[in-house]
Amino acid sequence: MDAPDIDDFLGAPRFFPEEARKELPAGVATGMAWTEMGGEILFIEASLLPGGSGLTITGQLGEIMQESARAARSYLWSHAEDFGISPDMFKNYGVHLHVPAGAIPKDGPSAGVTITAALASLFTGRRVRPDTAMTGEITLSGLVFPVGGIKEKVLAAHRAGIHRIILPARNEADLEDIPEDVRRELEIVPVNRINEVVEAALEKLVANPPPPLRVTDAVRDRHEQDSEPLIAKER
Repeated sequence: MDAPDIDDFLGAPRFFPEEARKELPAGVATGMAWTEMGGEILFIEASLLPGGSGLTITGQLGEIMQESARAARSYLWSHAEDFGISPDMFKNYGVHLHVPAGAIPKDGPSAGVTITAALASLFTGRRVRPDTAMTGEITLSGLVFPVGGIKEKVLAAHRAGIHRIILPARNEADLEDIPEDVRRELEIVPVNRINEVVEAALEKLVANPPPPLRVTDAVRDRHEQDSEPLIAKER
């Protein structure tokens, strides 16, 4: 039996494994997930909602991943200026977070790092490197926690054409389980904190500048106060 005969015996393909994308728009990051079949990569997509508010989550994300998404948004909001983000972005725009892959339920404490990278990319306009996939959980204080399934996740990313992996520093020991020929073809970036994730994952160039802020009364008043000259009091 030759390769062309496979379709005759098995029929048309029904499942298509994810492959690394050559280019990611701002707001999209590549994550890695453990599955019963071994592992896979998945794309987390975020989009701004003009005039909206809060966080909309779709893609059959379980409760744990929803909590990770809320924590990621809150951390970036509370440290917005550290990442070059205007805090008013969080007040002027809602965010829609989506994880494609049909009707497959998704959950587990390993998507926080990827969600954070996608949101940071969205708010800064700096795209996530397309050669990079990541895993790890985050805390509200900015720490990156270790996760399970590293071997399966990394092998899946390698199969998909990924060449660079961001993972929690405390998971480096798990890399010993990965075949040496695979490790040689990968760049591993260990991280301990969220700021390290953003620095390692995002490109330097602002390729997709965020949309302008709506001038609300609160924003206008603050700008006027900032620009108001200081007047010495009369003695």
